[in-house]
Amino acid sequence: MEDSDAAASDLNPRSPRTPSLGGRPCAVEDEPGPANFRVVNAVLGCLREAGFSVENAVHAYSALDAYIYGFALQEKTLPVDTPAELAEAAESMRRRFAAAEYPHIAETITERVTRSGYDFADEFEFGLDMMLGALEQLRGTD
Repeated sequence: MEDSDAAASDLNPRSPRTPSLGGRPCAVEDEPGPANFRVVNAVLGCLREAGFSVENAVHAYSALDAYIYGFALQEKTLPVDTPAELAEAAESMRRRFAAAEYPHIAETITERVTRSGYDFADEFEFGLDMMLGALEQLRGTD
């Protein structure tokens, strides 16, 4: 799974190598064709070769696909392009509500998002590592 981690990190939605179709990841086609089939087949094959049962390979593929697509979609819809712009937008949002009303959002903005060095794109790696760790525990259990 560690090799898969490195390969999957290449699918970071910001990567220029991430394929897209009309601004969406290529796996989201109205009618999947041979290119999509090859990708799905290759990922399922890697999962099976790594020791996942058919059932758990399907679970793993579905979870990874949803995570990667979901992150790409979320990042694509952010109205900013840089960490500095994100910090500015977050602080602007923070000024629109009372911290006491939404204390956890306020804390997240002031303690994390607006701090130097925060980059939303780094959340992809964190989430992917977490997911791959959980999948590692599932491997070979069925």
